[in-house]
Amino acid sequence: MSAVKVIAIVLIMAGLWGLIDGSFSYSRETQKTQQTKSGALALSVKDTQTVYVPVWVGIGAIIAGGLLLILDNKKD
Repeated sequence: MSAVKVIAIVLIMAGLWGLIDGSFSYSRETQKTQQTKSGALALSVKDTQTVYVPVWVGIGAIIAGGLLLILDNKKD
């Protein structure tokens, strides 16, 4: 299987995932150290961020993957 076909399939799958789920979340840990008169105070905070994927991005990925598959088949 050529690299173009693999990229096309990944684009189609990512586009479908974007249409079905519509978002993804990730966590990031922030550490803060503050000096006080009585000593050092260290805080650790986990912050969860959610990124929303627009519908047009999912549709565009599916179309781009389909075009790559069609153009790669015509070339062969």
